[in-house]
Amino acid sequence: MKRLLLFIVLVVSIPFLVINFFYSYKITTKLSGFNSNNVESKKINIRILKSNNTVDNLDLEDYLVGVVSSEVPLYFEEEALKAQAVAARTYALKQIENNIDKEYDVTDDTSSQVYSTNEELKERWGNKYEENYNKIKNIVNSTKGEYISYNDDYIYAFFFSTSNGKTEDNINVFGEDLPYLKSVDSSFDEEETDSFEVTKEFLKEDFYNKLEIPYKDSLIVDNIKRSESNRVLSININGISFKGREFQKKLGLRSNDFTIEESNNILITTKGFGHGVGMSQYGANALAKRNKKYQEIIKYYYQGTEIKKL
Repeated sequence: MKRLLLFIVLVVSIPFLVINFFYSYKITTKLSGFNSNNVESKKINIRILKSNNTVDNLDLEDYLVGVVSSEVPLYFEEEALKAQAVAARTYALKQIENNIDKEYDVTDDTSSQVYSTNEELKERWGNKYEENYNKIKNIVNSTKGEYISYNDDYIYAFFFSTSNGKTEDNINVFGEDLPYLKSVDSSFDEEETDSFEVTKEFLKEDFYNKLEIPYKDSLIVDNIKRSESNRVLSININGISFKGREFQKKLGLRSNDFTIEESNNILITTKGFGHGVGMSQYGANALAKRNKKYQEIIKYYYQGTEIKKL
């Protein structure tokens, strides 16, 4: 009789135990697998080539604190700082994607986006380090994992300091026609900085030396071609042709929206600061002061895009 009862108990219990085992296994697998919401499973590292030719491997979100702290002033509006964090994250993700077979993803200077280590920030901020670091860390965390997408791909999230009144079409600077990097109005930049228009003076000898062309007493400037945003695409100096960006770089000008005046020396006046493509940082701050949220700022400068999350 006891054997019969034991047999009945086993027959009833075994299916329950088997079902319970597989059910538990499936739940565990789902929670700990690739599609889980576990933040650690989505952790991304970025490789940074530093100015001393060493490569740092850093968590992406920690890296962004060093970028936002270096790319824009701390006094910027919170929404402008958030827009910068999302743009910088997107730029970094695109670089990681493009440089998978290389030794590094980004540099720590303006050829990528400017990054400062914690040690450099401590030296810069002194006794304000903890306060400033926590402020930017909270900004980055508030946008954690967010990036800008076009057609389900990371965009080239270019940004720059100050427009000349408009942003520039990407094709005129980086050579590719991208629908989300078209010229938009950014006339509100001028109210954000005292350095919107700057005049730089050159001795004639220095001017010609920097351009690497023969010295002449008289300066002939002609055949100036400008983009729709009024930036110089090409220019002739004494019969020698230069691309606008080439001319800008050789003379160390703030932008390629410039005018030239000859007196005893050569005076060049520029408007704006930077290549002009994508998001204007000072323009973003102006929009934030007008109560625009960071999502609105991003979609204004990168038109037709979406904000997604990793």
